[in-house]
Amino acid sequence: MWHDLSLWSLLVCVLAALLAGFVDAVAGGGGLIQLPVMLAVFPHNSLAAVSGTNKSISIVGTSVAARTYAKRMPLERRHVVPMALSAFVCSAFGAHLITRVNRSTFEPILLVVLISVGLFTLFRPDFGRIATQNPRGPLASSLLGAGIGFYDGIMGPGTGMFLVFGLVALIGFDFLKSSATAKFVNVATNLAALAIFIPTHNVMWIVTAAMAPANMLGGYIGAHTALKRGSLFVRVVFLCVQALLIIRLIVSLTQH
Repeated sequence: MWHDLSLWSLLVCVLAALLAGFVDAVAGGGGLIQLPVMLAVFPHNSLAAVSGTNKSISIVGTSVAARTYAKRMPLERRHVVPMALSAFVCSAFGAHLITRVNRSTFEPILLVVLISVGLFTLFRPDFGRIATQNPRGPLASSLLGAGIGFYDGIMGPGTGMFLVFGLVALIGFDFLKSSATAKFVNVATNLAALAIFIPTHNVMWIVTAAMAPANMLGGYIGAHTALKRGSLFVRVVFLCVQALLIIRLIVSLTQH
């Protein structure tokens, strides 16, 4: 592992962790910044090892962001609890399958979904600005958590972004409340994945020790910024993250 790591590459990883923590706290999708950088810096390590390390870093920033949101705004436990539980179970299952899955199979489908979600959000200016009066019940939250949890365990990039969109479109939350709720679900999915990655020795702990504090700082700043600026700011960051992930997928597909 260490022949891949120089002082400059470590600095790039730390900066990526800081930015990823900020983006993830605001709108989700920090993994699409952090994970590609780690894959580039550690080209000789297995996908499971890089993914496990990414989870061990991300959970720190996500936990800080979740705590920050919880102190400043009320969360609906009847949605958060069943969603987090179903996400935990399905994320563990997805992480268990990660070594058997060819990610290139999913990339064209994911690209179509992302473009559709982006266009839908872009051309509906009021989407996610205010919460609906009668949000859907806990069953819908559980099903959403299960689908997102499985995706996070087996793939990962854009998980928080998809969860925010699902909470707005399917449950009826506004963007700010969706982002706050998503943090708690992300903690559950990261914990579940780590329950698979740690016993199989797929976490590079020294890399985690270097990057986690930066991710934590980014998560703290991002959550405070989102709370201060509200749903419109979260919506803008959400669309920017989507555009970044679409570009990344297009580049990846053209290189195959």
